[in-house]
Amino acid sequence: MDEKLITFAIPSYNSEAYMRKCIDSILTGGDEVEIIIVDDGSKDGTGAIADEYEKAHPNICRAVHQENGGHGEGVNQGMLRASGLYYKVVDSDDWVDEKALAELLATVRRHKEEGTLPDLYITNFIYDRVCDNESFTRRYTKNMPTGEFFGWDKVKRFRGSSVLLMHALMYKTSVLRECGLSLPKHTFYVDNIFAYVPLPYVKTMFYLNADLYHYYIGRADQSVNVSSFSKRTDQQNRVMRIMAEAYDLREIGKTNKQLKKYMLHVLACLMIITITFTVAVPSKEKYAALKELWRNIKEKDKWLYGKLKYRSYPAIYTFLPRPLGRAVIIAGYKATRKKVKLG
Repeated sequence: MDEKLITFAIPSYNSEAYMRKCIDSILTGGDEVEIIIVDDGSKDGTGAIADEYEKAHPNICRAVHQENGGHGEGVNQGMLRASGLYYKVVDSDDWVDEKALAELLATVRRHKEEGTLPDLYITNFIYDRVCDNESFTRRYTKNMPTGEFFGWDKVKRFRGSSVLLMHALMYKTSVLRECGLSLPKHTFYVDNIFAYVPLPYVKTMFYLNADLYHYYIGRADQSVNVSSFSKRTDQQNRVMRIMAEAYDLREIGKTNKQLKKYMLHVLACLMIITITFTVAVPSKEKYAALKELWRNIKEKDKWLYGKLKYRSYPAIYTFLPRPLGRAVIIAGYKATRKKVKLG
């Protein structure tokens, strides 16, 4: 059997109502793809569906059953078992475009034949809001060259809340293993870690301007909803701390200034989100936890603490009086959600 070009991991929890659409969309890639369906301790028919696809497509699909460990552990287990040259995560309620997948596979195949495989492929993704059939496509044409190999020196400044998200990224599997990426269990928002920690190991990139990934918006329990923030503030704080402690950005800047700037931008954006979690449904406990997070960052890296608190976007919100600050943050978040069709 020829080497698989791409391993797709599908972390799945109680996904029987929608996971078939996800799996079927990836199956259009044929024998060049591997699909690892991770049943994360589901209580419905998710595991049986995973087994069904493995039996029907033994050369493509693999079913993995584990005790509930959360989305991050599903990603971890997929990485451990991946045999493809590249690794991409697709959530079980999302799907990929057939034509874009064919274009991506043809591109990887060509680069493999030429011996020019990059460390990271970047593609577009689409927010699909099912309730009114509206969508928003995130492209990176303003941030990087299209259809060519490039390094961090060719990456232009990311502005506002714009960052590279997991939906857009497909790392070389060897890069993920080299950087030792391991996502925490029972934690939401670990996609931020996935999109950040491997970056210093990425030397070459290729941006394919194709609308590959469809991100489903419509479930009431999705983690992007403001109502979910109050329940998961501690998990957001955990992710922020892991990312803040992952690297000394000053050391990275000695050899790669553009990468340092981008990674600092990511941390600044994530701190805004972390503050938003705190003020969405405020409490003394949440403010105390945020204060503790700032203290931890300061103890680990005073330079980063200063950049985040006094010289980056969060400074605006940190020094506003709490009622006014909360109003500004929530209004800004809602405006962003409306712009990208999140609701």
